[in-house]
Amino acid sequence: MKKLILRSEYITLGQLLKAVGLVSDGVEAKIRIQNGEALVNGEEELRRGRKLYDGDKVLFEGEEILVLDKKA
Repeated sequence: MKKLILRSEYITLGQLLKAVGLVSDGVEAKIRIQNGEALVNGEEELRRGRKLYDGDKVLFEGEEILVLDKKA
């Protein structure tokens, strides 16, 4: 499981996928998210602008990413 430490209050789904290197750019993120390839907390998510906060889990391409607060 990968972990991403937040630098601000939240990160969007598209930004997270780019930050952990699972997509090369925002266009790829948009297309793949709209195709239903991302799960957030076990549910399909179709919005690349979905805000992710401390404790959210994203599943993409078999990789699980845990979002953690910078204070944790």
